[in-house]
Amino acid sequence: MDKRKPDFRGVGLFKDSPPETKPAGAAWRANVDGGSRGNPGPASYGVVIRDPRGEIVARLKKYIGRTTNNVAEYYGLIAALDYAQEHHVRQLRVQADSELMVKQMRGVYKVKSGDLRPLYERAHKMSQALESFRIDHVYREQNAEADALANEAMDEADGRPPRTAAPAAKSPAAKPGPPSSARPAPPAAKPEAHRFRARYRSGVLYLLEDVNLPDGDEVEVLIRPLPKP
Repeated sequence: MDKRKPDFRGVGLFKDSPPETKPAGAAWRANVDGGSRGNPGPASYGVVIRDPRGEIVARLKKYIGRTTNNVAEYYGLIAALDYAQEHHVRQLRVQADSELMVKQMRGVYKVKSGDLRPLYERAHKMSQALESFRIDHVYREQNAEADALANEAMDEADGRPPRTAAPAAKSPAAKPGPPSSARPAPPAAKPEAHRFRARYRSGVLYLLEDVNLPDGDEVEVLIRPLPKP
């Protein structure tokens, strides 16, 4: 592994195909993910650790409070590196779906954020202590297990039931009564509308409060500029 400090002119800790100090098959692997509902908003990370045989040996998740997606991603990476140190893992391959974090760790992008800089420096120092370390970008679909753990941590902090709850037991079927006793089903309740304040900046609409919506929900957005104070 190249022990030089990152060169932010484009060539840094890793090149496109960094040399392996030992065969890749001997390395442990970690999938890391971090998420935030609201960005900034309630945030957490999820980590899946696999041994050199490819078997899952640890699933880590933690709610970290109110922060951004990028901060949560770094917390997940540091959690994976902490696990490696505690279990004397010397070779680690990390996969993450945060292109920003991966390119910062590779030395391709500068770390301009004051919130990310200390996290980057800690992760970089920990990675340098390993005999072999590599971090690669993957698509979200390839990182689904870590993503699910991060969402579980946020759900638990919010008091929501698990997303994969077992189906409720079926009650014995009622015997049919006479037609006159049948009652029409009540009409379905309409979704309740809520108003939230947001700020538009550089092509992105940032919510100024937590909306507490499950991932995947579709909503209708009506944009009405508010008078400036």
